[in-house]
Amino acid sequence: MRKFLPMSAVRRALISLSDKQGLVPFAQGLVRLGFELLSTGGTRKALETAGVPVLDVAEYTGFPEMMDGRVKTLHPRIHGGLLGRPDLSEDASSMREHGITPFELVVVNLYPFVETIAKPNVTAEEAIEQIDIGGPSMLRSAAKNHKYVGVVTSPSQYEQVLAELEQGALSFEFRRKLAAAAFEMTARYDRAIADYMAGLMNPDSATTSPEFPSALTLQFERRASLRYGENPHQRAAFYVETNPPSSTLAAAKTLHGKELSYNNLLDLDSAMQIVREFRRPAVCVIKHNNPCGCAVSDNLAEAYVKADGGDPVSAFGSILGFNRPVDAETADQLSVPGRFIEAIIAPSFEPAAFKILTTVPKWKSNVRLLECPEMLAERPISQEFRRVTGGLLVQDRDEVAEESSTWKVVTTRSPTSAEFADLEFAWLVSKHVKSNAILFARNEHVVGVGAGQMSRLDSAYIAAYKAGERARGAVCASDAFFPFRDGIDQIHEAGITAVIQPGGSKRDEDVIAACNEYGIAMLFTGRRHFRH
Repeated sequence: MRKFLPMSAVRRALISLSDKQGLVPFAQGLVRLGFELLSTGGTRKALETAGVPVLDVAEYTGFPEMMDGRVKTLHPRIHGGLLGRPDLSEDASSMREHGITPFELVVVNLYPFVETIAKPNVTAEEAIEQIDIGGPSMLRSAAKNHKYVGVVTSPSQYEQVLAELEQGALSFEFRRKLAAAAFEMTARYDRAIADYMAGLMNPDSATTSPEFPSALTLQFERRASLRYGENPHQRAAFYVETNPPSSTLAAAKTLHGKELSYNNLLDLDSAMQIVREFRRPAVCVIKHNNPCGCAVSDNLAEAYVKADGGDPVSAFGSILGFNRPVDAETADQLSVPGRFIEAIIAPSFEPAAFKILTTVPKWKSNVRLLECPEMLAERPISQEFRRVTGGLLVQDRDEVAEESSTWKVVTTRSPTSAEFADLEFAWLVSKHVKSNAILFARNEHVVGVGAGQMSRLDSAYIAAYKAGERARGAVCASDAFFPFRDGIDQIHEAGITAVIQPGGSKRDEDVIAACNEYGIAMLFTGRRHFRH
């Protein structure tokens, strides 16, 4: 067996990685700083292939890797080197007696269990084989003993680790920070395994399924500390998922403008969700987390003009969402004098458009420009969380596909083809309006919105007031059923010619009769879209 030099003569690092991103340059940096590297399996082979000197753990332990790699680092010479306290006489004596050498650094990440169970049709056997045993054991040992050992768990830490080592050694404060990150990693990993195993026990039960486990542990990483929350006296921060999907706000990149606020982020997310509904060029105008304007058209500039015209007064100081790259023609429209925009999110900004938006309008230095190239990419239905005092509400996001083929005409008159197109458009937008929601649309753009009222009749009144004469010949979408015919009376007076709603009221027949009386066509979708 190879004789290892005492700690005073050489520095030692144990490396065992599933994710080998950045491994080789990091390992080369350690060798340059005088570290002797020990490693296992695939990590050792990757280092050897790159010409980095490395010793096999099996050579050090005197015990071969076995059981298809299940047993390799679970050995006293490994964990003694991780847990030993060299400055304590009893520990030092035991280490000398058993030929245990201490590790100054441990670099470990874990088998991709979470990534494995996210794949379609993964069997329980495949998932279980991705449960890492040795990795969490080494991480916990090193993290517990962080007074003596630095524990590295992510490629994002490599640069700072090398920088500190070049100054001599890792500071105690940094080692404690690394230990906290390691314990966070193992906690998140174990929670994912526990949730998965609970789902295997009873996959049909909402209380034990992976989506709704019996106990819920959330893990998010702080992206930014915000100036304040909804109001200046409220503190706030922005946290993101680990590896957030590319189609989410967390994946967006800020290209220009002031720091984003809490309210900006809420509105930007709403803007993204709305324009994701459409495949034609679409623009939405968000104010206080509700769409005050939205439109689709054959080109983006025209869609923006129509969207802005939905409620020009409310559009002042708004948040905009685009589902196409912003071009120069659209940027020219955005920069018309008298328009003021807080933030814009789009898949991208053409160079000419970016130059216009950052040099022409009065608000050029302040407007936030965010790009999210994959904002239209499909993603699994995710969950949303809402805090209540003493608890947390969890539900699937309202992202189910709308099947217009299942909608039913319940009135004597069917909608015309133009009305049907407007009804489809209005229905997709209305589900993003705070309930009770009433939305008027014409020629595939919003002309009036009533949002967040305690009475659906009040929402209808507000939508009619906002739309004015533009309501004549427009259609109406209601996020939930009309409980009485008075809502139909209200929208008829405004000039509405067709309605789309879920249906399901005890008084549906009264509502249908009112529509027939006025010659209004009405569709039932069979699906409600409350947004409290």
